[in-house]
Amino acid sequence: MLSDLTLKNDCLTVVISGSGAVDFDYFWLRDNARDPISFDSRSHQRELFTCEVDAEIKPVEVGLVDDGLALQIKWPDMDDPVFYEGQFLAAYATPTPMLAMPEPIIWDAAGLDDDVVRIAHREVVEDNGTGRLLNIISKNGFAVITGTPRNLDAVSDVTNRIGYVRHTIFGGLWEFEANETMADSAYTPKELRPHTDGTYSHDAPGLQMLLCVDYDATGGASIMVDGFRIAAELKRTAPEIYEDLTRIDVTGAYMGDGVVLRAQRPIFRTDRDGALVQVSFNNYDRDTVTLPKDEMRSLYAGIRAFDRLANDSRFQWRYTLRPGDMLAFDNWRVLHGRGPFQGRRKMAGSYINREDYESAVRVNGLT
Repeated sequence: MLSDLTLKNDCLTVVISGSGAVDFDYFWLRDNARDPISFDSRSHQRELFTCEVDAEIKPVEVGLVDDGLALQIKWPDMDDPVFYEGQFLAAYATPTPMLAMPEPIIWDAAGLDDDVVRIAHREVVEDNGTGRLLNIISKNGFAVITGTPRNLDAVSDVTNRIGYVRHTIFGGLWEFEANETMADSAYTPKELRPHTDGTYSHDAPGLQMLLCVDYDATGGASIMVDGFRIAAELKRTAPEIYEDLTRIDVTGAYMGDGVVLRAQRPIFRTDRDGALVQVSFNNYDRDTVTLPKDEMRSLYAGIRAFDRLANDSRFQWRYTLRPGDMLAFDNWRVLHGRGPFQGRRKMAGSYINREDYESAVRVNGLT
């Protein structure tokens, strides 16, 4: 419900039920008009040529309509008045969060119940099953899908329920097992310490799917680490190191297979409000760079502190995947690794773009 309109020099003040008095900049109101000339409601695209709007534009007339459920404004550059629904104005009564996502539940080894992250494959493919899967991932950073058919079609099916298969230098869908001819640590039977993938990509994969196709081995337990938990620990115990890791860029690199890929970002990437949005760490793929002396020493102190915690069993969830178990995890939050193994361990997987994962979360009503 809207009431008490006040025309000011550069904004319109509206009292909104539940929000109180809110100032709406005149230019913002004109730019966000939802009339058919200014906005295509079918495509959700702005049709207005914003740069042609007078920077000092002001309404000719304003008034409340529909018993206060909407606002009507007559603009000097339009023939007909524009209507602004009260719900629309209420949605923008406060500064818009950059990319709102469900509030994460940060965890360590002692605080994570295995049952919380498990979901049966048959549940995922039922009606509304994608929403249940995404709810687990968005809260805890990962899920274990049990009883999954042991083939690439199953990986593709679950992936496409969320977004679509992302193609990288490794292809789209992929399978791998220990192969010493491959120039990547993931293809060895050695220990693989916790890391995130794609630190050499400007746009690191958002989700990763990892299916155990075959396991006739000893060892090879999967490791999950909540990067947000590591960040919280450093922010509490070593705030200077935490701040350094939000501002000093680390260069990731992939050199081989006919490509040289490089990208830079801090280990902790934050938004304009200082909220953590991405953890990005892969000591295997960290490039050789030089920085000013003080920066270099600060970065090394941060890397040592971060990696020490990531390899501390207190912060690691460990589980040996069995054939048909598929991990689905947030590559912008959770670090993954694997213990050493002997024998045969065959995996299949895919990546999903971050924006497609976030879209699926919104479409399923989780934000």
